[in-house]
Amino acid sequence: MYRIPHWKNLWLTVWEKVAAFVIGAGKIILIISIFLWALASFGPGEAMEHAEVLAKTEAVARQLDETATADLTAAYQLEASYAGYLGKLIEPAIRPLGYDWKIGIAIIASFAAREVFVGTMSTIYSIGSVEDDLLLREKMRTATFDDTGLPVYTLATALSLLVFYALAMQCMSTIAVVKRETGGWKWPLIQFSYMSLLAYLLAWAVYNLFV
Repeated sequence: MYRIPHWKNLWLTVWEKVAAFVIGAGKIILIISIFLWALASFGPGEAMEHAEVLAKTEAVARQLDETATADLTAAYQLEASYAGYLGKLIEPAIRPLGYDWKIGIAIIASFAAREVFVGTMSTIYSIGSVEDDLLLREKMRTATFDDTGLPVYTLATALSLLVFYALAMQCMSTIAVVKRETGGWKWPLIQFSYMSLLAYLLAWAVYNLFV
């Protein structure tokens, strides 16, 4: 028999669940968020300063306005950051999937949330506003690999990315909740590892099927 729930019990239950998430999983999310921010905001030595100088010099040469200069500087600094170096470091591993180091940076950043992928790609291609989707699409359409000159974004790459994000555990909130519910890092790490491996293998298979 269905009965109307007691509102006091309902609100207490909701409060307990929200508090458990904020306190238990929230602190893990905060730590990972700070880590990802640091990766994208700092670089080795004076790499970030050199990137800023290079971007401003190019902006003057191209006669860019203030907004475009800021976008270009952000793109150069992201490439020079630890996230940029990490993206280039993992490029040999993700190249079989059809990805370059720029996609690698976006994959790392999108661990915070999948939707961050688009914003990261916009920054990398020095487009400050995500609302300028047409310009972003055009730049991605003409992007090529540095060593071969072949286009990066093909049907095979797009399908590979879709499969990867459909299967990979690219969500720190989920990992934080699993850690809180299981009381340790064993199962979150197992879950993250096997889902990442499965995503990699199937994304590789799809890319090679359509390449």
